[in-house]
Amino acid sequence: MSLQNGWIKMARKIPERPQVYQLKVAMNECNPETMIAMVLERPGEPLRRMRLPLPVPGPKELLIKVHACGICRTDLHILDGELASPKLPLIPGHEIIGTVIDRGEQARDFEINDRIGVPWLGYTDGSCSFCKSGRENLCDEAGFTGYTLDGGYAEYAVADQRFCFPISSSYSAVQAAPLMCAGLIGYRSYRLATHEPGLEVKRLGIYGFGAAAHIVCQIAVHQNKEVYAFTRPGDETAQQFALRLGAIWAGDSNRQPPQSLDAAIIFAPVGSLIPAALRATGKGGIVVCGGIHMSDVPSFPYSILWEERTIKSVANLTRRDGLEFLEIAPKVPVKTDVQTYPLEQANRAIEDLRHGRITGAAVLDMNL
Repeated sequence: MSLQNGWIKMARKIPERPQVYQLKVAMNECNPETMIAMVLERPGEPLRRMRLPLPVPGPKELLIKVHACGICRTDLHILDGELASPKLPLIPGHEIIGTVIDRGEQARDFEINDRIGVPWLGYTDGSCSFCKSGRENLCDEAGFTGYTLDGGYAEYAVADQRFCFPISSSYSAVQAAPLMCAGLIGYRSYRLATHEPGLEVKRLGIYGFGAAAHIVCQIAVHQNKEVYAFTRPGDETAQQFALRLGAIWAGDSNRQPPQSLDAAIIFAPVGSLIPAALRATGKGGIVVCGGIHMSDVPSFPYSILWEERTIKSVANLTRRDGLEFLEIAPKVPVKTDVQTYPLEQANRAIEDLRHGRITGAAVLDMNL
């Protein structure tokens, strides 16, 4: 069986999911029948450039011409096999900005030519106890863009209209792409860190100053927080970047800040940062872990958790998070610092991100 035929048959095994790749029977003349995509065939291997059939939108889905797709550290975890059971073969990418060019017969929330964004959370069943209690981010049947559903490292993509967002015209496609994950997950992490009942957060620590952190820093400064940025030891470029964005202090992650923190957010996937952040956080403070994967957390003395300090993880996002953040972002205004790559150079972009060679966010620009 050819790989392309295998791709089509594998997609058809899960009809209840919103993602389907198959040959399009009736094609609008203005749309091509195939597309270029960067495909993960097996974890641990480079992405492969492939020409695939154009995806067909299901009844409640949109067909999107992709203009830009951000590259997230979660993509690295998927490619490296640190996140189990991805859809294979897989088109990664969950920070998609594009234009609606076709839609299913029941998809009427967006019009043709609308510009939209597609985030990590791509599907929920809407009927489980989590969905019914406003916690759709914890749905057991959730589908995730670029992980269990094909994503945006491609010229075209399909997405469930319920999980797409309109994108402000104040952002170009490449500027908007990081908002779809670095922004949304960053905002959820920030909200959990700063809206704890009874906790007034004036001094906020951010560990790992990459795509999410550079967005959260701008929101925090806009809301009159004092931001303390922690980077890899010796990363003076990232520290200067944080200071330019309004942080009042930036230093190595193995150092203590000049003042005790009220809350801290950890974006770097390094387990040893949890005890470091606890030591930097004052009584009653909170440490929020904003990533989907982290190295093992070393043992630490109970004394640094005592005095009602809290550790909390962030899982995915809700549509409420997206709507709130995308309303706030243009008002700050949040400005994304991006480094762009052509689609065919996705492997190079991934390695640059892996080795810390990117300031801000990496984005695949389909116009390059």
